[in-house]
Amino acid sequence: MSARRIALDSLNEWEETSRFASDILDELAKKRNLSPPDRGLAQEILYGTIRNLFLLDTWIDELRHGSLKSQTRNILRVGVYQLLISGVAEHAAVNETVNLSRKHERKLVNAVLRAAQRSREDLLKSQEEMSPEDLYSHPEFLIQRWTDQYGEESAIDYCRWNNQPPSVFGRLNELHPDSSLLAQAREDIGDTWLGDDFPGFFRQEGPVRKEWLDSGLIYMQDPSTSLSCKLLDPQPGELILDACAAPGGKTSLLAQRMKNEGKILATDSAPERIRQLEENLERLHVTNAEVREFDWSEPTKEFEDKFDAVLLDVPCSNSGVIRRRVDVRWRLHPWEFSQQAKLQTKLLESVKGHLKPGGRIVYSTCSIDEEENQKVIESSGLQIEKVEQCLPWRDGYDGAFASLLRL
Repeated sequence: MSARRIALDSLNEWEETSRFASDILDELAKKRNLSPPDRGLAQEILYGTIRNLFLLDTWIDELRHGSLKSQTRNILRVGVYQLLISGVAEHAAVNETVNLSRKHERKLVNAVLRAAQRSREDLLKSQEEMSPEDLYSHPEFLIQRWTDQYGEESAIDYCRWNNQPPSVFGRLNELHPDSSLLAQAREDIGDTWLGDDFPGFFRQEGPVRKEWLDSGLIYMQDPSTSLSCKLLDPQPGELILDACAAPGGKTSLLAQRMKNEGKILATDSAPERIRQLEENLERLHVTNAEVREFDWSEPTKEFEDKFDAVLLDVPCSNSGVIRRRVDVRWRLHPWEFSQQAKLQTKLLESVKGHLKPGGRIVYSTCSIDEEENQKVIESSGLQIEKVEQCLPWRDGYDGAFASLLRL
């Protein structure tokens, strides 16, 4: 089974269902025994096509007037993406895409792709006249929202950022018990360390070393996720609540900062994520965390005045990680930001009652939206001590927001 077939089948299922593209691709790649290189090619074609849907459709509609069946349009999307964006050799882009077509579609698909090949320069030049919505394949309401909050130049810069494949970063896990292996990893990572702003983080170049990953020596994690842990500054011996802990990357970083001393109560409300949380913490050699399924949106007196500090990494729109999560831009709706803010406010109100006197909360999201960030903390009644924010187009990492709050 070819990588292009997997990419097309994944695209068809993605459009027909509400499933995430990454989950569909993982499932099909495993089921059809796709090799790692072919898995990489399938992902590049699938994700690149999804990132450029409006642009591809604009070009296809210029080349072919009239309606197209959904699966036929998807074949053309995959072909035009390879032909005009990804840099695949033209003959491969055309021939391999035609071979994906059903017999009755082949004449049409071949004709459209040959026309795209002949009109390549004109099609590329036509981008100069497109709206930002079509050119960058983002819903108009998102571009307008970012323009209102950050200005037009930043909004366009963020759209461009979202349309590029994400960089891969990792963190060296200092809780690993093998000191010699840690020392060797520090040497091997070499000049890819990110520096003092993100201690322990490095830029992954080339394939990830599976034995390092499997043994918990490293954890793949964007540096921006560390902002909240740095602000919370958990100390050895403290009792910490990580209220929305799965999949466990931040929990393990908290444990590392605590040297596995004291205790972390790591909770999540989703049963299917609890097992993933437990497995990750075990692999990462975290020994001071208790994992529990718990929904902090429901009132409870079980933990009143108990915790020294709380990390509240709330569910959010994911508007800061659109580059990494290709589905996000197509899943968001204008009303979701206020809906998320209501839940976030409820969660913040709930956990603040479980702090010891003088305790601290770090409220964090992977959103860049003011309604989920500044407006939530400003309405909380808590003292805002410090705010950290990572803006992708400015800082070069995933979007993140973190604020240190006190009673």
